Amino acid sequence: MSRLDLHERRRLERDLHDGAQQRLVSLALTLRMAREKLGPDAGEAARLLDRSRQELDEALNELRELARGIHPTVLSTRGLRGAVEALAHRAPLPVEVGELPAQKLPEQVELAAYFVVSEALTNVAKHASATQASVTMTKSGGRLAVEISDDGVGGADIDRGTGLRGLTERLAAIEGRLEVDSRPGLGTTVRASMPVALPG
Repeated sequence: MSRLDLHERRRLERDLHDGAQQRLVSLALTLRMAREKLGPDAGEAARLLDRSRQELDEALNELRELARGIHPTVLSTRGLRGAVEALAHRAPLPVEVGELPAQKLPEQVELAAYFVVSEALTNVAKHASATQASVTMTKSGGRLAVEISDDGVGGADIDRGTGLRGLTERLAAIEGRLEVDSRPGLGTTVRASMPVALPG
């Protein structure tokens, strides 16, 4: 790979993971707030906002599909803690970052953990109507446990969301698993568990 190719790849990684997706999520929230201010009898303006939100959701899904598997630059440059803190900082609500592993983990483990946090916080911003969230990661018994919780409306379902299904597949590839506890009205907790020492 030439120097230019490497530079362009890193630029693409940064734009997709650390820029474009978060900006689209923020725009989706802005459109939702604008729609709520219009009220139920807003006519054509409301229809335009509703259609814009639908198209934005489709764009976000397409972006996630495109970005899947590309290594985020922030993870390479700042490590897992720095990458998670960057995700928390960009979220449109307060996110408390708790315990995280002090030592470096295998690349595929860090990548999977990063994507779990990224997808979970994106879902909080889009769907949860939460006022706060938290992220923790603990290593015990040869496995890494990742947990993201919020105080939102609950009701999340792995079977209904392409993002959560994609995470399930990513984790299964490294013998990990994903669980979602999301009872209506009681917030959502996303838990991922994966081996720290990868097979093969």
